Amino acid sequence: MSWSSVAPLLSAPSKLDSSSSFLPSSSSSVSSVRVSLSLSWRFRPTSIRYLSSPSSSLSLRKQICRAAAEYKFPDPIPEFADKETEKFRTHLLNKLSKKDLYEDSVEEVVGICTEIFSTFLHTEYGGPGTLLVVPFIDMADTLNERGLPGGQQAARAAIKWAQNHVDKDWNEWTGDEN
Repeated sequence: MSWSSVAPLLSAPSKLDSSSSFLPSSSSSVSSVRVSLSLSWRFRPTSIRYLSSPSSSLSLRKQICRAAAEYKFPDPIPEFADKETEKFRTHLLNKLSKKDLYEDSVEEVVGICTEIFSTFLHTEYGGPGTLLVVPFIDMADTLNERGLPGGQQAARAAIKWAQNHVDKDWNEWTGDEN
């Protein structure tokens, strides 16, 4: 059945035929394409079926929350944070110095990004799985608030470096092979 022959079925009929509750008897164009409607075309209320009972899904959620609360990430390592901050600063300074966008403000942009990154590493980073996007958003926001050029580009360069190096460097530092 094409959509053109369905369209009259969607309009409100003025008079319904007793043999079919969906087709008007007075319409010659509709009666010429009269179709035997199966039950699938008629409205049938549907029921919601649970794959498991609501109480078992609640139990599963409680187990997941308990497991998440019991797992503790390692505390930040200040020596690692210092070393990684220096690597970060060197890379970002080299990367941003090559761009004309920053002109005389390269040192200031790198300083702000390095300070935010260092604070994050010293207070929150506890190994793979704890690298957050928040400090990089803060970098872009701080640079933009201070009217410095290229806040988004600097934050993008910073997060790209961090994704490629921080977790790997942590594993080397701690001797974890995973």
